[in-house]
Amino acid sequence: MIEKKWTQDEVNQALWRACDTFRGKIDSSLYKDYILVMLFVKYVSDIYKEHKEELMKKYNGDVEMVERQMRYERFVLNEHASFDYIFGKRTATNIGELINKALADIEEENKAKLRGVFRNIDFNSEVVLGQTKERNAMLRTLLEDFNKIDLRPSRLTGEDVIGNSYEYLIANFASDAGKKGGEFFTPSEVSELLARLVKPQDNDRIYDPTCGSGSLLIKAFKKVSSGKVQIYGQERNGQTHSLSRMNMFLHKIDDAKIAWGDTLANPLHLENDKLMKFQVIVANPPFSLDKWAIGFAGESDVDFRMEEGLDPYKRFSWGVPPSSKGDYAFVLHMLNSLSEGGRMGVVLPHGVLFRGGSEGKIRQKIIEMNLLDAVIGLPANLFYGVGIPATILIFKQNRNKKEVLFIDASQDGMYEKGKNQNNLREEDIKRITDAYENYVTSEKFSYVASFKEIKDNDFNLNIPRYVDTAEEEEIIDLEEVKANIEEIKEELSEIEERMNKYLSELGI
Repeated sequence: MIEKKWTQDEVNQALWRACDTFRGKIDSSLYKDYILVMLFVKYVSDIYKEHKEELMKKYNGDVEMVERQMRYERFVLNEHASFDYIFGKRTATNIGELINKALADIEEENKAKLRGVFRNIDFNSEVVLGQTKERNAMLRTLLEDFNKIDLRPSRLTGEDVIGNSYEYLIANFASDAGKKGGEFFTPSEVSELLARLVKPQDNDRIYDPTCGSGSLLIKAFKKVSSGKVQIYGQERNGQTHSLSRMNMFLHKIDDAKIAWGDTLANPLHLENDKLMKFQVIVANPPFSLDKWAIGFAGESDVDFRMEEGLDPYKRFSWGVPPSSKGDYAFVLHMLNSLSEGGRMGVVLPHGVLFRGGSEGKIRQKIIEMNLLDAVIGLPANLFYGVGIPATILIFKQNRNKKEVLFIDASQDGMYEKGKNQNNLREEDIKRITDAYENYVTSEKFSYVASFKEIKDNDFNLNIPRYVDTAEEEEIIDLEEVKANIEEIKEELSEIEERMNKYLSELGI
């Protein structure tokens, strides 16, 4: 008998149906964690189970030999930590506690990889999941839904099915969550565009200081076919940090170093007490983050204190961004983390291109230091819960040119319009990356601006100053207009004459 193989679409649909357990009862921003954690547990359990079955055949049922071999598995499970064990206890009155215990066991058995990854999830939470009877019913249904899905590698049609399903779920949860969704997920096509622009290479260190669920890092990782790169990230939100770590494992990136903490106030990727350096940096920081400096000892006079040395890493020597807008704080952190010859792509709001004050001074210094390589304007409504258009800034260390390339990819026809959200198609991504590669002026799309032009514009980078997308007005033929007016007058005169005739016949 040939056992069924699950396609990508079938796994996606089955997982999305499993969400019905919570819909209408719990907000998706909360229940996403239960779904994604259960997916991770099912995935780890099914891989473990299949390999154990294979070893039992190989060693003719020698249990002791099989157990010895299983100690070297990618993930190790004890008898109370597998999905099958939990499923067998699905009708228990303390099922929430049993799931929590299983998660704790999985962490304990795999401390080097999974320590703390489940710390932000509680399957026995009355606050989130309701009172005992309701909570138990939901968890039993959830387990039954997942039991229907076979995630053993031999039962899947491709190697990346589970990782792709995880991304599929995160994208859908981000869409449901609206503005909050943008805090943990960058749309796939934007991640793809950034990855192509920064061109990761073998042996690069790739870094995202605001990594969310890790989608940007994963896209960049996949651009290196050998897989010989090292992944680093940091995320402030504890739940999102856990999502990112699980996402890495599901994409078979077991050595990613994802730190938990505020990157600006407490950067955690250090070498010799200095910021670690990276060949590739990709990021989609929170747009115009308010109170970004509050982590610096909570200083009310933080601007003054920064200049006096409150930041031990000296990231703000070119200026301190306003406390209400953290965009350039992230940019300065990343530039200080960029190695010689490094490439960096960052998604930011358009305000960074033209706002004045300290931001204007920082922008001028970045351009004078010849670090800015390209400014790319994106369409509006690409990001979850953010209708405004964004821009991608590309930076490079050791540039061999002084010009800056401007690309306006925001015009109609350069993207796919959606009902709730717009999308970049493959053809749109290719057009942008080709323009960046060629680095030439193209009518109504791209423009190579000299340093002098930018300086003459007071270092204002607003894209319409450089890329003229205005349509030329058609030249008006005044003689033709005059003839048309005369013709209309004649027609009106004839109509008036006929109307008078009709009125006369009616005796009016």
